[in-house]
Amino acid sequence: MTATLQALSRFGGVRALILGDVMLDRFAYGAAERLSPEAPIPVLSLREETTMPGGAGNVARNVASLGGQAVIVGLVGADAAGAELRAWAEPGVTPDFIEAADRPTTQKTRYVADGHQLLRVDREDRRPASGDLAEQLLATFRRHLPAADVVILSDYAKGVLADAVLAGAIAAARAAGKPIIADPKHVDLRRYDGVTLLTPNRGEATAATRIAGEDDAATAGAAEAILSAAPNVDAVLVTRGPRGMTLLRRGTPATHFAAAAREVFDVSGAGDTVVATLALAFAGGADLAAAAELANIAAGIAVGKIGTAAVRHEELVQAIQAERTHSTDRKIATAEQALEAVSRWRAKGERIGFTNGCFDLIHPGHVSLLGQARAACDRLVVGLNTDASVKRLKGPQRPVQDETARAIVLASLASVDLVVRFDEDTPIELIRSLRPDVLVKGADYRVDQVVGADVVQAYGGRVVLANLTPGQSTTGTIARLARGAA
Repeated sequence: MTATLQALSRFGGVRALILGDVMLDRFAYGAAERLSPEAPIPVLSLREETTMPGGAGNVARNVASLGGQAVIVGLVGADAAGAELRAWAEPGVTPDFIEAADRPTTQKTRYVADGHQLLRVDREDRRPASGDLAEQLLATFRRHLPAADVVILSDYAKGVLADAVLAGAIAAARAAGKPIIADPKHVDLRRYDGVTLLTPNRGEATAATRIAGEDDAATAGAAEAILSAAPNVDAVLVTRGPRGMTLLRRGTPATHFAAAAREVFDVSGAGDTVVATLALAFAGGADLAAAAELANIAAGIAVGKIGTAAVRHEELVQAIQAERTHSTDRKIATAEQALEAVSRWRAKGERIGFTNGCFDLIHPGHVSLLGQARAACDRLVVGLNTDASVKRLKGPQRPVQDETARAIVLASLASVDLVVRFDEDTPIELIRSLRPDVLVKGADYRVDQVVGADVVQAYGGRVVLANLTPGQSTTGTIARLARGAA
């Protein structure tokens, strides 16, 4: 999480140039308490209407609310909706729209009753921009390009990113050395060849590659097929809704991110939040993995909002800090929860390691032992003596830290996957229940002295004796503190 917070701190210095399909999002909210006598449809009693920039406009709103600066280029019609977008005044956003006399401004009107969408009405002209319109779009884009740190191509298939406009924008941005992030809508993803990062959703990736399936392997396979078809694209991030995201960079195994949403109210515009966050993080110096992690957290915030809502910088900071706390909390488990987790890991072919101790005052020796234990397995479970157990083993003055504090410190270590407290003098029952593949203790023990060694070896597991760090022990630390106090 440190890398993500560092990336987030640099958002304020990033200027994003956005080219794409801007639209006006209108939400009509009300209650549907009866059916129409004219047809079997609900009657919406309208209470409130709101409008806001959508599509590429929502990307710009997210860039600004996250702390960056956005310049947005697109098409609007010579109508009231176009006038509203041209008058758009929001800190951090500079709109530069071309007016098209022969086409309407793209509008999406959603009718919402008691939190549920009843209907969406679209007003649009999807003809590809051509001729003078295409030339104006590219000229405006090129005029803003030198000041940009990153380019976002926001394609909603409403006509702005026609083939000539798209190719011209990619060529100009590459020549200027600008990173390019493209949110595609076309089945043929080869038309985006040359961008730095493509962000299709799972349905778009399936349509482009004909590789179906919701699991990690199928998604990674689809991303690989996209990179094969577009040799000048550096990476693909497939957004997967409730299944999270999958990032594939050339020459690197796929990275999968679990969905960060706690509660979903409205998915409208979540993809715009992802693209905006990716652009700011990557242009701010984060690598793609850290940028994707940030974008995943931001998407979890976005879907918890109602309407096409932008995510604010402070919300993302709070979510990252909360994720850190929740991550630690989730590592502290009961014996039953630990058994469930171990069963899931084992079903995926992962090797389970186990070590145990009082871990009263965490010192470099503990950190070294846990690191060696983690290196010997895929998942490390740490058995932690409860306070009552420590008192029986070490005396009435111990532990120095209570079991909750000790568990939190252990769970905060990257080498530890799960912490399980046990009240007995030894963890033998826990070992019998979890059946670890690897049992780890310090080299001050012999294998025949390690509790549970016979059990683990009997079913084919192995015992590892970790090297000790000289001069490091909790008892020694406490003695030195006592001498210092005296």
